[in-house]
Amino acid sequence: MHFSQGKVSQGKARYSVSTWSLHRELGDPGLYGPDLGDKVPEFGYERGQLSLLELPEKIAQFGIHTLEIVHFHLPSRDLAYLDELRAAIENANVELFSLLIDSGDITDPNEGERHKDWIAGWLEVAHHLGSRHARVVAGKQEPRKETIALSIERLSELADRAEALGLRLMTENWLTLANSPEVVTQLMEGLEGRVGLCFDFGNWRGEEKYRQLEQIAQYAESCHTKGFFYNGILDKDDYVKCLEITKQAGFSGPYTLIFDSEKPGEWEGLKTEMAVVEHYLG
Repeated sequence: MHFSQGKVSQGKARYSVSTWSLHRELGDPGLYGPDLGDKVPEFGYERGQLSLLELPEKIAQFGIHTLEIVHFHLPSRDLAYLDELRAAIENANVELFSLLIDSGDITDPNEGERHKDWIAGWLEVAHHLGSRHARVVAGKQEPRKETIALSIERLSELADRAEALGLRLMTENWLTLANSPEVVTQLMEGLEGRVGLCFDFGNWRGEEKYRQLEQIAQYAESCHTKGFFYNGILDKDDYVKCLEITKQAGFSGPYTLIFDSEKPGEWEGLKTEMAVVEHYLG
């Protein structure tokens, strides 16, 4: 049985951006995970040209009104700060589509339960910020029958917590477990529509990339549109092929611009991507 037809509508196709695309602008803070508990490390944030509080207004001026925030770009989890950030997002008329929780391995044989609880704490943060979604990692263990089953079990438990907070839980075709169309399909079907897919067409490489992406595009509820730049020039052929896959799948949701190349600058890279994505907007 296929559950793709029951996926949640995400409205019209539109520009979105991840804070990852402005990682340098935000001070280049480092990734951290469950070992810190609910603490946030004190490094990187003060180096940025732009604070996270200033970002919503900046992207709105740039023509983008949907945002995804990576968890390690939050310099604080204090409720007063979260309130201030939520106000900045709302005042800029920006939609916080998702909190991207980039750490934690729910399939770890020893630490998976603890990691799941750590992720659940971030669901509370997403809720407090007014986010509509939270994206979590499906797992970092090799995709075996047991690890896939464990991922489905713990994603279901996290979906329970997310639903209680009014959030839609999502995962992504990313990292060791969910690194093939076969496993992504098993996860989506096993979860019976309770967890959505963040479809990132920049995560997979190689000759089979387009065929593999075609197999999972039907599940996409958001799309991370990563362009590959070589000497500052976008590989437009690759970018358009991937966007065409979303079009053929009937995708209607946020195209979240992903840029992490050395050249050109971050804002210039986003501008280049926007010019191509424009033709796929609703």
